[in-house]
Amino acid sequence: MRRPRVGLAGRLFAAQAMVLLVGAATLGLVTVLAGPAMFHTHLRQISGDVDPALAHHVEQAYTSATTVALAVGAGTALCAALAVSALVARRVAAPVRQLAAAAADIADGRYGTRVGAPGIGADFDSVAASFNAMAARLAHVEATRRRLLADLGHELRTPIATIEAYVEAAQDGVAVEDEDTWTVLATQTDRMRRLVEDIAAVSRAEEHQLDLRPVRVAPADLLDAAVLAARARYAAKGVGLHEHAAPGLPRVSADPQRIGQVLANLLDNALRHTPPGGRVTVTAEAERDGVRLAVADTGDGIRAEHLPHVFERFYRADTARDRDHGGSGIGLAVARAIVAEHGGRIAAASDGPGRGATFTVVLPAAR
Repeated sequence: MRRPRVGLAGRLFAAQAMVLLVGAATLGLVTVLAGPAMFHTHLRQISGDVDPALAHHVEQAYTSATTVALAVGAGTALCAALAVSALVARRVAAPVRQLAAAAADIADGRYGTRVGAPGIGADFDSVAASFNAMAARLAHVEATRRRLLADLGHELRTPIATIEAYVEAAQDGVAVEDEDTWTVLATQTDRMRRLVEDIAAVSRAEEHQLDLRPVRVAPADLLDAAVLAARARYAAKGVGLHEHAAPGLPRVSADPQRIGQVLANLLDNALRHTPPGGRVTVTAEAERDGVRLAVADTGDGIRAEHLPHVFERFYRADTARDRDHGGSGIGLAVARAIVAEHGGRIAAASDGPGRGATFTVVLPAAR
């Protein structure tokens, strides 16, 4: 037979009751042992030699009065103290029970559960605030997970449907094995391959599994390499690409290939959202603790409510865009992880729709 489990309130009350009982027993023992001897000594000092019978009678009277007074006083104090202890134990245990119930709700997937501040001390209030922050973070992670699965399904649906249609047509003897057929199949399989590579890249980056090989490099060299690689794509779309690096910039300690990947993602993102005739400017300037690389465009811009989320995986400010027009939503997440591995930071800014956007990367100067 299992023993009933005692809650926090019961344990607190039992602990305080034990302290009170030990204190009361100690008080009674000390009174019984020391009281009569002290009384007899004082009695002799006042009256000198006292008749033994009278002394015995007086000591008995003292002992009786003391015992009754001590019993009544200790009993009353003990009852009052136990009542207060019970109230305190219930008051302390209530927020713990509330927190346990909220944790059970979170475990069951009800991420909107929150707890109020108990108001019984800064420590308990801090625990409640931390729990609410954790619940909010879990809710955000769950929403991201659901969006990730939905986006994965959306991304894979089109190439799979296309390949499936061609396979069924081939089985029915309808499809013709010509150059266009193989081109379509190759395009769709390449699309799925790029999606898998993007997911693997962001997973490695966020799990700190990047193989960084930092060297001392001039910021201007990083810009030159990124602009040179992107210039042909910009020319094909008719978007101007301009570069400027401030003179006298300190060198940074960075992996040129990884930072080149970051700048390539930012340039691809700017090109995707800048119409023909627009302009994209890449700059490098001194920062208080390093060098700031910026990619500014005159394109679509970003709404204020989307700015905190643009570096999340599979996030698209415009959900109507497909992968070919809106990207996979992974490039910026990879960029953020790479920059973080370098000890830097990345941010996005925009004045609103139609007013362009600016992405900045700050890298610490090389020591």
